Amino acid sequence: MANMTATASEGIELTCGMSGRHRFIFTLVPVVYGFNFVIGVVGNSMVVAVIYRYMKLKAVANIFVLNLAISDLTFLITLPMWATVTATGYYWPFGSFLCKACAGLVIFNLYTSIFFLTALSIDRYLAIVHPVRSRRYRTVGYAHISCVLVWIFAFVLSVPTALTRDVHSIVNGTTVCGILHSKDAPRPDNLLLAISLMKSLLGFLVPFLIIITCYCLIGRALMTSRHIQKSVRSRDDEVLRMLAAAVLAFFLCWAPHQVVHFLQVLNQMKVLKDCSILDIIDTAMPFTICIAYFNSCVNPIVYGFVGANFRKNLLRLLCCAQRGIPLPHPSISSKMSALSYRASEALSLTTKSKTSSADSK
Repeated sequence: MANMTATASEGIELTCGMSGRHRFIFTLVPVVYGFNFVIGVVGNSMVVAVIYRYMKLKAVANIFVLNLAISDLTFLITLPMWATVTATGYYWPFGSFLCKACAGLVIFNLYTSIFFLTALSIDRYLAIVHPVRSRRYRTVGYAHISCVLVWIFAFVLSVPTALTRDVHSIVNGTTVCGILHSKDAPRPDNLLLAISLMKSLLGFLVPFLIIITCYCLIGRALMTSRHIQKSVRSRDDEVLRMLAAAVLAFFLCWAPHQVVHFLQVLNQMKVLKDCSILDIIDTAMPFTICIAYFNSCVNPIVYGFVGANFRKNLLRLLCCAQRGIPLPHPSISSKMSALSYRASEALSLTTKSKTSSADSK
């Protein structure tokens, strides 16, 4: 929320922020949230199913992509609540706990998404630039440990956001989920300012510097090494293109929100005080949030268009579902393949023995 001051008995009075003045926000934003929810849940569920059923979880990149899809799904379950709240003029009927939990999940998804993309970039750098030396580190065990650390670190970073959110009563009788900023405070709240700066630095700028550095080193290595086998190069190039598209999508989705969020930080630091500028910030914020939330459903689209291997396995999944064929567990499928191979081998040996015995007669 914008700057708010407490009154004696009527609740909180908005002194400058104009959130809610533009009525079209209450119609357009919930529709976008609903679209993001449907597309995101369906798409990320397919990603989880395809990777679990058909693609090897022994590949480090697949483990990170699977965790990224699970992260998006955990966030997407909150979108129906945000759509309901926006459609009712930011009225929050779900209580204090869900206010804190949903706000925390938004930031949690921001951190997990960028951290898993960063981990994927580092993995591609090690696989392409240092394929031999990195073999001892690029294992399934280390990948699982890295995922656990990402989940824990992102959770720790999102806890302060959850704790600072609460339910507040506005002077017009509306109950909202937001942050209370004091109008008369001589300086900004240090905790809120630290949370905002962490969101900009750890949730956007620092990971992107790491990702860009990895890509520059990968590009230089690919330009200088022409002796790599064609099959290996094609596989690395496909994963690299898919990762580049996912990183670009994250940047395009989150950059507008980060710009508006930075303007909010300037407002917290008392650099921006003009109510007309704050009106622009409060009006733009819901739409930049819509674009940012769209990132949770764009990753499956990226995998489908860029990743040929993922697209092939997705078609297998859809064909089995359309025909009503139960999807076999990967271990069962591999055992059945081995048994069928042994059966065909035994059948060929029997045929050969019968033919040889017939020739001897």
